Formats: sequence, structure tokens, C-alpha cells
Amino acid sequence: MKISDFLNRKAMSADIASKEKKDVIRELVDLLVKSKEIRPKDKDIIVKTVLDRETLGSTGIGQSVGIPHGKSPNVKNLIGAVGISRQGVNFDSLDGEPVYIFFLLLAPQASAGPHLKALARISRLLKDRYFRDTLRTVKNEKDLATIIFKEDQKQQ
Repeated sequence: MKISDFLNRKAMSADIASKEKKDVIRELVDLLVKSKEIRPKDKDIIVKTVLDRETLGSTGIGQSVGIPHGKSPNVKNLIGAVGISRQGVNFDSLDGEPVYIFFLLLAPQASAGPHLKALARISRLLKDRYFRDTLRTVKNEKDLATIIFKEDQKQQ
């Protein structure tokens, strides 16, 4: 599985403005609405789904990375959004550090396999410190997309 299989270029932000966990999740879901991956009327229920998942344990996995995710009947296919925060966000990360790189992943209710494969793929890419550092310095969404998809191709 490749990130390009589920990440829409229009669902990216090189400058997440939110400073709180719930607001970051809302901003990432907004990117999916803007990119027409989800319907505007489903936004609030999807935000609630992701926030409910966060109560089970933070998806701030450490090393400045957060991968909020969830499953929803309002999602037909595996979809994702990505955002970079310039100031960092307290995301209750496992290492206690702020999160700067966010990958939001949403899957249909009954899709365990693809959902887990996508999480593993994102985690594998983000283990590379140079890649993480490069993401944190992007200037715009075009550069963000180029860097992600180029690295995704390299790590087949």
C-alpha cells in the first residue's frame, strides 16, 4: 500500500493554525471536506469519532508525529489528510513532546486490513528523522505533497 492510495493532494496544509488537539483534528477534517473526500454534513460526527478514539490512548506516537485516526460509516474509502504545525501542539504524545506532523486517517467501519496497513505505512515513513525534519520545513502544500509522494515511491 502506498500513501498516494489514500492521501488526496487537496487535503494537505503546510501551516496548521490550531493550537489544541481537538482543533487540530477539526482542521484536518476540514481539509477532507474542502477536498470533497467527506460531506460537510458528516464533519461533526467524524470529528467526534476521531476524538473518541483519542480517549482510548493518544495517537501522538512521539518524535513530533501524530496519527489521529478512526473508522466511520460516513466514510466509503480509506482517506487521509496531512498537516504541519509550525508552533507544535500538545497532543498528549507518548514522549511528552509537541507534535508538528499530523496524518489523519479515516476508514470505513468494516475495513480493518487497509486501515492497519495504512497506519503501518505512515509509521514506517515517519521513522526516518531526515524525512520528518524535511516535512517540518516545507513552505507550501505543493512542496509537502512532492516530499511525501517522492519518499513514498522510494520506500516501496
